[in-house]
Amino acid sequence: MSNPYKEIFRVPGAKGFSAAGFFARLPIAMAPIGIVAMLSQTRGEYWIAGAVSATFALTNALASPQISRLVDRFGQAAVITPTTIISIMAFIALIVGANQDWPAWALFASAFLAAAMPSIPAMLRARWTEIFRDRPELNTAFAFESAADELVYIAGASLSVGLAVALFPEAGMLVSTIFLALGTAAFALQRSTEPKVRPVESGVSQRSAIRSRPVQIITLALVFVGSTFATAEVSTVAITKELGQSNAASLVIGVYAIGSFVVGLILGALNPRMQLHRQLLIAVSVLAVTSLPLLIADTVPLLALAVFVSGVAISPTFITAFGLIERRVPESMLTEGITWVMTGIGIGMALGAFLAGWVVDNFGAQNGFFVSVAAGIATVVTIALGQRILAGGKVEAAMGPLPQPAE
Repeated sequence: MSNPYKEIFRVPGAKGFSAAGFFARLPIAMAPIGIVAMLSQTRGEYWIAGAVSATFALTNALASPQISRLVDRFGQAAVITPTTIISIMAFIALIVGANQDWPAWALFASAFLAAAMPSIPAMLRARWTEIFRDRPELNTAFAFESAADELVYIAGASLSVGLAVALFPEAGMLVSTIFLALGTAAFALQRSTEPKVRPVESGVSQRSAIRSRPVQIITLALVFVGSTFATAEVSTVAITKELGQSNAASLVIGVYAIGSFVVGLILGALNPRMQLHRQLLIAVSVLAVTSLPLLIADTVPLLALAVFVSGVAISPTFITAFGLIERRVPESMLTEGITWVMTGIGIGMALGAFLAGWVVDNFGAQNGFFVSVAAGIATVVTIALGQRILAGGKVEAAMGPLPQPAE
């Protein structure tokens, strides 16, 4: 049997934009934790480190869909080049400010401007969609991107913290900024695979993609899914610390990502024929059920096993969610639609970390996983109630019924 991943990379230019995109998106994982590692060492205060990092993350979550909307209207290279330059200069200012003890307001301002960093994962998926639109290979490409996202989050965060600790406080952020500059430049220069700018479809208004009902449903669902990530991390750290084995936290979190990584690659190779909205309902149902063993994992080996099992449905959820966005959102809004869904994941991670931390502080480490269980149930309810809309036609389901001509 042929290797489906080998097949998608036979397309001219695919290896080039994929490699460039991998490095260009490393800052997504490196920057938030890199800011914390840098400022906590140079300032000696975790509150300002966390606040500056949160400023960057939340501003980027709100700005990315707007940047992607411009990409849909004017093209990738035309938009990501100036926005990336702004982000790079702001990151440099933040690094210098940390090193030279600039006032707090300057750090917050730099983090705010650095949030102009575009959503490279959305651009990558838009390029794959341009190549394999309405073909089964697109599912394989989305599976590869989901696996690559997992790898970025595993490697990026570890690399950023490791450099800051092993070399000097600013090292992680400096390398992250270099990856952003070189990776995005290489990505933007590959014009042969850049999606064409498409005019707005007849009968579809120029309003934001977030007004699309499928985008709203999937984004809300992935807010809940994102909260399970942060809950797993916060609760794992708390439980391993309580058990006197704090060093095991990174291993357990790594196992969580490995489960998702492996199952995502397998699903991409199989290309199931079931309708995507039903695949998504199954995936989130598995996600909810597999969160239950976390509640009774009271040793590190049991925790690692439970976390591995709970991660198996994450990549399938992402693959089918992005596949539905490709089918249910007008082509002229594709990049923005994908970015809104990714923004939902980021918002969910922020909310999940807060809620899990509050539960751990007030009810104990083991009870933090109740947030995962509640989020899993909420995800299933959201997708189940949205089945009819997610199963609808592309433009009609996305933007509402088209106006009918007068009799």
